[in-house]
Amino acid sequence: MAAKQKILIVDDDANIAELISLYLTKECFDTKIVNDGEEAIAAFGEWEPNLILLDLMLPGIDGYEVCREVRKKSNVPIIMLSAKGEIFDKVLGLELGADDYMIKPFDSKELVARVKAVLRRFSQGGRQPAAEPVQEEEPQQTGEYVSYPDLIINQTNYSVIYYGKTIEMPPKELELFYFLASHPNQVFKRDQLLDHIWGYEYIGDTRTVDVHIKRLREKIKDHPAWNLATVWGIGYKFELKKK
Repeated sequence: MAAKQKILIVDDDANIAELISLYLTKECFDTKIVNDGEEAIAAFGEWEPNLILLDLMLPGIDGYEVCREVRKKSNVPIIMLSAKGEIFDKVLGLELGADDYMIKPFDSKELVARVKAVLRRFSQGGRQPAAEPVQEEEPQQTGEYVSYPDLIINQTNYSVIYYGKTIEMPPKELELFYFLASHPNQVFKRDQLLDHIWGYEYIGDTRTVDVHIKRLREKIKDHPAWNLATVWGIGYKFELKKK
């Protein structure tokens, strides 16, 4: 029998946390509840969850800081939970590395669907610790990949080799990068990218795409032969530069 996937629930409202645990336990997940940020960071290291449901408004260390600390060590999926609905809160959460964002109160079926969708997407790439790039020889590539000068993006084994170094990135960042790079010079609207990468199960807005492009550009700088280009008023493209 396969081991149950573990969900760490971080919420200072005991009633909400217990309700979430009940929903997920019925779907055969193993859950653990903690009530503040310090407990969350400790439980993450000791329990090694497959996904974290993280409330933003916590006593002591808030959810944003917990997300920062987790992202220093791991790319484990994080779904942020908040009673706040402002775009700023959502964008900040995504920029810090959250994979999804839900506004309270939420429907139990939607919560379970979001958890399953994030885990399904993430399982394609496996959970790897966040790390600094390490200089290495470029391995022989197999499967689905694209190759350009000083860049290889492999969607089969979820790897990016940039100037001979392995660049760690969350699955959705890699999927977005691969999709654009596999259609060079083709312009995609934000809603097209949102639909293709996040799928119909994702209830988000096109600002999500902008956030992920920003994070990609922080890791992958423009190259003399190619770059991630913004097409103002429309969307983005992977541009091959003319010689």
